[in-house]
Amino acid sequence: MSIEVLTLNDRNNSLLSRREISVVFSNAAGKIKRNEAAQMVANKNNVDPKTVIPISMNGEKGKTDLHGIFYIYSSLEQAKSLLPRYRILRTLPKDERKKIIDDEKAARLKAKQALAKGSKAASGKGKK
Repeated sequence: MSIEVLTLNDRNNSLLSRREISVVFSNAAGKIKRNEAAQMVANKNNVDPKTVIPISMNGEKGKTDLHGIFYIYSSLEQAKSLLPRYRILRTLPKDERKKIIDDEKAARLKAKQALAKGSKAASGKGKK
């Protein structure tokens, strides 16, 4: 019961400069994660796994097959410019994703505190 990867559709989208691949993972329902599936698609197509972005993976009721759609870009920077941010974050390991989000929250909090401190100083000067 190994997982097989069957390519249903492989088309080149020249407008968005990417390949759009539809695949079926046989005997994979509930056994495979998105990143593992992207790795398998990358190995099958001989491309860098970082440039393969999973879009959807759906199973069917009563079946063990998964239908997946993946986009393959020429570079990760191109994918970042065309896709929503959360798609890229989903491909990162959990600890890296958490670190990035925590750093951004800390930066926003510092900016908010600096803004509040600046507005207090400005309002304090006006009362004299």
